[in-house]
Amino acid sequence: MDRICIFIDGSNLYHGLRHNLGRTDINFYQFGQKLCNGRKLIRTYYYNVPLDREDNDEAYRGQQRFFDFLKSTPYIEIKLGRMVQRNGFKIEKGVDVHLAVDMLRFAYADIYDTAVLVSGDGDFASVVNAVKDLGKHVENVQFPSGWSAHLSECCDISTVLDEEYLEGCFMEYR
Repeated sequence: MDRICIFIDGSNLYHGLRHNLGRTDINFYQFGQKLCNGRKLIRTYYYNVPLDREDNDEAYRGQQRFFDFLKSTPYIEIKLGRMVQRNGFKIEKGVDVHLAVDMLRFAYADIYDTAVLVSGDGDFASVVNAVKDLGKHVENVQFPSGWSAHLSECCDISTVLDEEYLEGCFMEYR
Protein backbone atom coordinates (compact mmCIF):
# COMPACT_ATOMS: atom_id res chain seq x y z
CA MET A 1 0.00 0.00 0.00
CA ASP A 2 1.24 3.47 -0.92
CA ARG A 3 2.64 5.31 2.13
CA ILE A 4 1.77 9.01 2.33
CA CYS A 5 3.37 11.92 4.18
CA ILE A 6 1.55 15.24 4.02
CA PHE A 7 3.54 18.48 4.22
CA ILE A 8 1.40 21.55 4.97
CA ASP A 9 2.63 25.11 4.52
CA GLY A 10 0.42 26.38 7.35
CA SER A 11 0.45 30.06 6.49
CA ASN A 12 -0.29 29.31 2.83
CA LEU A 13 -3.20 27.04 3.82
CA TYR A 14 -4.63 29.52 6.33
CA HIS A 15 -4.55 32.49 3.95
CA GLY A 16 -5.87 30.37 1.07
CA LEU A 17 -8.81 29.15 3.15
CA ARG A 18 -9.61 32.64 4.37
CA HIS A 19 -9.27 34.29 0.95
CA ASN A 20 -10.95 31.61 -1.17
CA LEU A 21 -13.60 30.18 1.16
CA GLY A 22 -14.01 32.78 3.91
CA ARG A 23 -13.41 30.22 6.63
CA THR A 24 -10.46 28.52 8.31
CA ASP A 25 -12.12 25.88 10.50
CA ILE A 26 -10.69 22.89 8.69
CA ASN A 27 -10.83 19.46 10.29
CA PHE A 28 -7.24 18.32 9.79
CA TYR A 29 -8.02 14.66 10.37
CA GLN A 30 -10.71 14.66 7.65
CA PHE A 31 -8.48 16.75 5.39
CA GLY A 32 -5.67 14.24 5.77
CA GLN A 33 -8.00 11.36 4.97
CA LYS A 34 -9.19 13.17 1.85
CA LEU A 35 -5.60 13.77 0.72
CA CYS A 36 -4.67 10.12 1.32
CA ASN A 37 -7.63 8.86 -0.70
CA GLY A 38 -7.53 5.38 0.88
CA ARG A 39 -3.75 5.14 1.04
CA LYS A 40 -1.77 4.72 4.29
CA LEU A 41 -1.07 7.98 6.12
CA ILE A 42 2.31 7.90 7.84
CA ARG A 43 2.16 11.43 9.25
CA THR A 44 1.07 14.98 8.53
CA TYR A 45 3.63 17.71 9.13
CA TYR A 46 2.29 21.21 9.71
CA TYR A 47 4.76 24.12 9.33
CA ASN A 48 4.18 27.61 10.68
CA VAL A 49 5.61 30.30 12.95
CA PRO A 50 4.41 31.23 16.43
CA LEU A 51 2.92 34.70 16.70
CA ASP A 52 4.51 37.17 19.10
CA ARG A 53 2.39 37.60 22.22
CA GLU A 54 3.60 41.19 22.61
CA ASP A 55 2.25 42.16 19.17
CA ASN A 56 -1.27 40.85 19.68
CA ASP A 57 -2.12 38.86 22.80
CA GLU A 58 -5.53 37.79 21.49
CA ALA A 59 -4.13 36.47 18.19
CA TYR A 60 -1.32 34.74 20.08
CA ARG A 61 -3.77 32.99 22.42
CA GLY A 62 -5.96 31.97 19.48
CA GLN A 63 -2.98 30.47 17.68
CA GLN A 64 -1.94 28.60 20.84
CA ARG A 65 -5.46 27.12 21.11
CA PHE A 66 -5.17 26.12 17.44
CA PHE A 67 -1.77 24.46 18.05
CA ASP A 68 -3.26 22.60 21.05
CA PHE A 69 -6.10 21.42 18.81
CA LEU A 70 -3.60 20.24 16.18
CA LYS A 71 -1.60 18.37 18.82
CA SER A 72 -4.74 16.43 19.73
CA THR A 73 -5.25 15.36 16.10
CA PRO A 74 -3.86 11.90 15.30
CA TYR A 75 -0.72 11.67 13.17
CA ILE A 76 0.06 15.40 13.04
CA GLU A 77 3.35 16.95 14.02
CA ILE A 78 3.84 20.71 14.27
CA LYS A 79 7.12 22.18 13.05
CA LEU A 80 7.73 25.83 13.91
CA GLY A 81 9.97 28.45 12.36
CA ARG A 82 10.52 31.90 13.80
CA MET A 83 9.53 35.53 13.24
CA VAL A 84 12.26 38.09 12.65
CA GLN A 85 12.19 41.84 12.30
CA ARG A 86 13.28 43.20 8.90
CA ASN A 87 12.91 46.83 7.84
CA GLY A 88 10.14 47.42 10.37
CA PHE A 89 8.18 44.30 9.37
CA LYS A 90 8.01 40.86 10.91
CA ILE A 91 8.57 38.02 8.48
CA GLU A 92 8.55 34.24 8.71
CA LYS A 93 11.94 32.54 8.66
CA GLY A 94 12.86 28.90 8.47
CA VAL A 95 9.46 27.50 7.58
CA ASP A 96 9.99 26.76 3.88
CA VAL A 97 13.50 25.44 4.42
CA HIS A 98 12.33 23.20 7.27
CA LEU A 99 9.53 21.78 5.10
CA ALA A 100 11.87 21.24 2.14
CA VAL A 101 14.56 19.55 4.25
CA ASP A 102 11.99 17.23 5.85
CA MET A 103 10.50 16.30 2.47
CA LEU A 104 13.92 15.41 1.14
CA ARG A 105 15.21 13.75 4.33
CA PHE A 106 12.13 11.54 4.70
CA ALA A 107 12.25 10.61 1.01
CA TYR A 108 15.90 9.64 1.32
CA ALA A 109 15.10 7.57 4.46
CA ASP A 110 12.29 5.85 2.52
CA ILE A 111 9.63 6.91 5.03
CA TYR A 112 7.03 7.53 2.34
CA ASP A 113 6.19 6.62 -1.25
CA THR A 114 4.21 9.77 -2.03
CA ALA A 115 4.54 13.26 -0.59
CA VAL A 116 1.47 15.47 -0.63
CA LEU A 117 2.50 19.12 -0.57
CA VAL A 118 -0.19 21.56 0.54
CA SER A 119 1.12 24.88 -0.75
CA GLY A 120 1.01 27.19 -3.72
CA ASP A 121 4.58 28.41 -3.20
CA GLY A 122 6.56 27.90 -6.39
CA ASP A 123 9.81 27.97 -4.40
CA PHE A 124 9.15 24.33 -3.53
CA ALA A 125 9.70 23.24 -7.15
CA SER A 126 13.38 22.42 -6.54
CA VAL A 127 12.70 20.11 -3.61
CA VAL A 128 9.85 18.48 -5.54
CA ASN A 129 12.25 17.64 -8.35
CA ALA A 130 14.86 16.33 -5.90
CA VAL A 131 12.28 14.09 -4.21
CA LYS A 132 11.14 12.77 -7.59
CA ASP A 133 14.79 12.05 -8.47
CA LEU A 134 14.80 9.69 -5.46
CA GLY A 135 11.97 7.72 -7.07
CA LYS A 136 9.15 9.19 -4.99
CA HIS A 137 5.88 10.68 -6.19
CA VAL A 138 4.82 14.20 -5.29
CA GLU A 139 1.25 15.46 -5.33
CA ASN A 140 0.34 19.09 -4.85
CA VAL A 141 -2.87 20.72 -3.67
CA GLN A 142 -3.23 24.48 -3.85
CA PHE A 143 -5.88 27.17 -4.07
CA PRO A 144 -6.93 28.74 -7.37
CA SER A 145 -5.82 32.16 -6.15
CA GLY A 146 -2.09 32.03 -5.75
CA TRP A 147 -1.83 29.02 -8.07
CA SER A 148 1.78 28.32 -8.98
CA ALA A 149 1.95 26.89 -12.49
CA HIS A 150 5.67 26.24 -11.97
CA LEU A 151 4.99 24.08 -8.88
CA SER A 152 2.05 22.37 -10.55
CA GLU A 153 4.14 21.41 -13.58
CA CYS A 154 6.83 19.84 -11.37
CA CYS A 155 4.43 17.66 -9.40
CA ASP A 156 3.06 14.33 -10.56
CA ILE A 157 -0.50 15.37 -9.72
CA SER A 158 -1.88 18.82 -8.92
CA THR A 159 -5.31 19.37 -7.43
CA VAL A 160 -7.26 22.56 -6.89
CA LEU A 161 -8.33 23.19 -3.31
CA ASP A 162 -11.82 24.56 -3.70
CA GLU A 163 -15.14 24.28 -1.91
CA GLU A 164 -16.08 21.11 -3.78
CA TYR A 165 -12.80 19.33 -2.99
CA LEU A 166 -12.94 20.37 0.68
CA GLU A 167 -16.54 19.24 1.19
CA GLY A 168 -16.66 17.25 4.44
CA CYS A 169 -13.30 18.62 5.61
CA PHE A 170 -14.60 21.37 7.88
CA MET A 171 -15.49 21.27 11.55
CA GLU A 172 -19.05 20.29 12.37
CA TYR A 173 -20.62 22.41 15.06
CA ARG A 174 -23.58 21.10 16.96
